[in-house]
Amino acid sequence: MITFTLNGQEVTTDAPADTPLLWVIRDEFRLTGTKYGCGIARCGACTVHLDGRAMRSCVVPVQAAAGNSITTIEGLDKDNAHPLQQAWVEAQVPQCGYCQSGQIMQAASLLASNPTPADQEIVATMNGNLCRCMAYIRIKAAIKTAARSMAGEV
Repeated sequence: MITFTLNGQEVTTDAPADTPLLWVIRDEFRLTGTKYGCGIARCGACTVHLDGRAMRSCVVPVQAAAGNSITTIEGLDKDNAHPLQQAWVEAQVPQCGYCQSGQIMQAASLLASNPTPADQEIVATMNGNLCRCMAYIRIKAAIKTAARSMAGEV
């Protein structure tokens, strides 16, 4: 049995220790906001936070979550009112929407560690999160808007 905190709630799974965390989150706990994209940590659709740091849940075994805290898009803000979520809507970022939860979780990790990132830092951090709709300009704008909002400037 593996016990960890998922979106603020202690959970236990009997999944094999090498099962990708993504499948435990989606299949066992029915949190489907985290998406499967590539299965090799190259697209970022499966990004969640492990103790506040962005990581690709498709390649991280559930054993790595033992005793730790996992946050998915569903746990970022219970009312979907996180400044990034609001900025995403305001900037009209979503098109197909498939990559959005991974994008937002990656951006949230960035803003938690660097509340005022420069454009180059945003691009470098978001580089591994792919958007098939090519909404990168709006993604960067939304991150900057959220940063200003979180700093009380908006």
